[in-house]
Order: sequence, then C-alpha cells, then structure tokens
Amino acid sequence: MKKFLLSAIMVLPMAVMAQYKSQVWCPDNGDGTYTNPVINADYSDPDVCVGASGEDYYLTASSFQCVPGLPILHSKDLVNWEIVSYALTELYEGDEQMVKHFSTPRHGDGVWAPSIRYHDGWYYIYWGDPDFGVYMVKTQNPEGKWEPPVCVIRGKGYIDTTPLWDDDGRCYLVNGWANSRARFASVLTVRELSADGTKAIGQPVIVFDGNGTENRTCEGPKFYKREGWYWIMCPAGGVPTGFQLAMRSKSPYGPYEAKQVLWQGKTNINGPHQGGWVHTKYGEDWFLHFQDKECYGRVVHLQPVDWSSGWPMMGKKGEPVTTYKKPKSSSSVVVNPVESDEFDDPVMGKQWEWHANYDEKFGVPTAFGTFRIYNYQLSPEFVNFWEVPNLMLQKTPADKFTATAKLRLTSKAENQMGGIIMMGLDYSALVVKRVGREFQLQLVTCRAADKGKPQTVNTLATLKPTAEDQIDYKPGIHLDIYMRMVVRDGKCRFAYSLDGKKYKEAGDEFTMREGKWIGAKIGFVSVEPAAKTDRGWVEADWFRVTP
Repeated sequence: MKKFLLSAIMVLPMAVMAQYKSQVWCPDNGDGTYTNPVINADYSDPDVCVGASGEDYYLTASSFQCVPGLPILHSKDLVNWEIVSYALTELYEGDEQMVKHFSTPRHGDGVWAPSIRYHDGWYYIYWGDPDFGVYMVKTQNPEGKWEPPVCVIRGKGYIDTTPLWDDDGRCYLVNGWANSRARFASVLTVRELSADGTKAIGQPVIVFDGNGTENRTCEGPKFYKREGWYWIMCPAGGVPTGFQLAMRSKSPYGPYEAKQVLWQGKTNINGPHQGGWVHTKYGEDWFLHFQDKECYGRVVHLQPVDWSSGWPMMGKKGEPVTTYKKPKSSSSVVVNPVESDEFDDPVMGKQWEWHANYDEKFGVPTAFGTFRIYNYQLSPEFVNFWEVPNLMLQKTPADKFTATAKLRLTSKAENQMGGIIMMGLDYSALVVKRVGREFQLQLVTCRAADKGKPQTVNTLATLKPTAEDQIDYKPGIHLDIYMRMVVRDGKCRFAYSLDGKKYKEAGDEFTMREGKWIGAKIGFVSVEPAAKTDRGWVEADWFRVTP
C-alpha cells in the first residue's frame, strides 16, 4: 500500500506536494492575520532578502556545525515558510583541510549569524566563522546549487557579517567580534571590500562602541541604505534580555546616532532582536527577528515597521506584536517547514541535518521507503554521545508536540544499539541494545554532556527479536518497534510499542536543554562500541510529528 501511495503521489503537481501544513504550529490564522512566531523552530540569527521577482522572500540562519548548513527558506508573504535548500553541502567544500576539520562534531563552531542579499542578479550569503574568517557563497538560483565558499577575510574573531553595495558600486562590510576569540566585543567595524565582494581592500573602522553602556553586547549588525542614509540595525543588551537598535549616518564609516526601536516592554516576548528588515513591492516594511526560548532555541517573529518618525519603529510603538494582519501578498498558500517524513524519497528530507560533515557510512535512503542509519563506531575513550557525528536530527517544531517513529533495528553483533534521541547539552535517548540473542530497551540520559560527564543507563525491558536471519554467513537479528517522544513545555517523556497501537511509557520525564548555541534537537541515534564486526543499523520507516 505504501508503495502504491508513493506512485500516486509522484504524479501530483509539485506545488501540491510542497504545501506541507504542520499539525503542531501554523502561524497563518486563515483570516488575514498571523500569530507569532512565524517559524516556531530554532532558526537562530535569521536574515531575509527580497528576491528578483519582488514577491519571493528568502531567509537563512545560523547553522553552526550542523550539515547541510545555511538553510534556505522561501516565502511569498513572510508568514508561510518552507525549507527549499541549503547553501552549504559541507563545511567547507573545496578546502580539504577544513572539510576534515569538521568531520567530527565541533559543537557551536562553524557558521555564525549569516546575512543574505540579492545584488545584480546574484544571491549572496556572508557569515563569520569565529575561528577561520569571513566566508561568502553565491548563486543565481537560491533554491538550487550554491557555489563553493570563498574566504573573504582570513583570521579569528570575525562574526556577524553583512555586505552593502552602494549606489556607486562600491561594497562595504560591517561585522561584530567574538570575545571568545578576539578578547574584545561590543564594537562594530566597517571596511571596504572589492566591488565583487570577494576580498577586503580597506582597513576596518570602529563605527559603534557599546562597551560600558546599556548597548553592551552589540553584535549581529545588518547594513542598509535608505533615502541617502546608511543604516546599521543590530541587537544589544544581551541575548535573552536585549533589544533592537537602529543607527544612521550619512557616511558608511559613521559616526552613527543610535535609537532603540524594539524592546520587550509589557509583552512576554523576551529579548526581541537580531534579524532582517525588508521593504516589499507593496510599500510595506517588516522586520524578522528571533526570540530566545532556551531549550527550544531561537524562534522567528515578524514585526511591522513604521518609518514615519524617520526611524524604523518596530512592532506596536516599539513593543512586539503577537497577532497582526498579514503582509500584502498575491499568494494565499499556507505552508510550513516540513517535520514529518515517510522516507519515500531517494534523498534525505530537508528537515534533517547531521552533527558534522557527512560521510556516506552515516546513513543513506533506500529504495524500500526507508532511511538506513548505520551504527557509528564509538571511540575507545567513549563517555557520551557528544562525540557522535551521525546523529540525524531536526529542530523542535513547537512547544508541544508528539514525535513517533517506526523502526527496525538490525544487529550483527553484541552491544549494537539505536533509537530516538532528544539531544542537547543534556540529552536523553530511548534505544534498544543487543545483548546476547535478545534486545534490551534502555533509557540513556546524560547531563552536562558538553563537559564530558558520563551517561546513565536504565534498562526497562528485555525484548525478543522480531526476526532472525536464517543463514550462516554474518546473520543478523532484527527488532521492529515504535518509539515516541511527547514534548510539553520543555519536558519530554518517551514511550514504545511493539504493535503501533498500545504504547507503554519508558522511564522518567526528562527536562530538555539547549545545545551549544542551538536549541535541543530530535531524531535518531545509531551507534556501537569499538569492534571489528559488521555494522548494524537503524531502519526508519517513518517519523511523524503530531499534536
């Protein structure tokens, strides 16, 4: 039946296939209004640009060490978004040494606070890698293949970069600085780049200094020009508690006068800041920014912008809105970033990322309507899953949801294991592990994984194999199982079923925790201890996100 449905689906128009509507969070209220967040998932440090048509909007966000990197989301109205591609297939394509460096998890490193721009027929993304420098990728089709990254400025400490092509064709770059690498921060610098944006031709100039003021932690700058003024829009005041600044000057090198244009006020939207401004073909102005929701990561809000005072006042007189009328648009499509996956396509779904540069031995789609994730061989010094690169994960899609997976575990040897995981600085995973000729159902939990703390294992049940290979040559044993995680307000509970109908709770409630600069992520784990036997694997039949 599944294969029949796949054949039927393949003849449907692509537009219909693309219109995925989430069961757990849809910001479009269906009455001409929307409710924030417009993306209730961890798209940290978002930036947006208007595409060539004037009615296509493209958004990207920080992806750090996760691969593929630099997600590209598309919208026709700034409310309904879908994942259409990634700008980076790996970190960093074309540089063998860098590709090798990111072949193991480098939590919190990699792609920080990108900017996306459309200029002269090309789409550009710039970002700062705090350890290696300023990088850029470009394309003429943001939903397709992007060119390999170019290192524009080499060095440590550069973050949060945005280019501005001026009316005379000259190009400028603004950036912030990472205190963890540069040993200073809260300053913004501007320099000139070559006209093609590929290299620095000028020296940096400090144009704003937030040190010793309420504008501490000024970072994440975005560069614009409007009606003869150069504008830098940036957050300040700290991530969870800060606000949005706008600053203007008649010269790209300043001096700039600054004004707060968005703050929490009496709302429950904390630290509203760091994002991108767009002016639409309909004459409207909007600002997309993040809100830090701790274990859920940094979710994306949309605010109206009013320029009548000469400053871009955001939200309602500077306070963020929760529900508001939608931007003008010719589109009525309701679509959300995809979450569920039937694994019927011959490519990995766009919601999934690995925790390091991809190796084909991590896992591959199959012709059987499944995705196979091979066991990753743990190091002899193994302490916890923080070292595992083949965690196949996606962002949490809402404050409350249920994620259920149908799996087959195939084991070729003792102690091979796999299952589902809620991954962060603290993590918890429901796995089955081969012990002898049977499987043990285990709840594996670790607190302070990033600090090298050991995980704890709670064995919940012993399960007989569903099937066994009846051959002498490298036989495997198999277990069919349904695994579930139920998330409610930062808490997670696991459950399992052997028939997909009756579920039994598995272990204690787990308090979720964010990862290194990212929200907690959900998905699959498949590992084995150091051994010389053939790999086992997890075969995922489907993964469904429901209320």
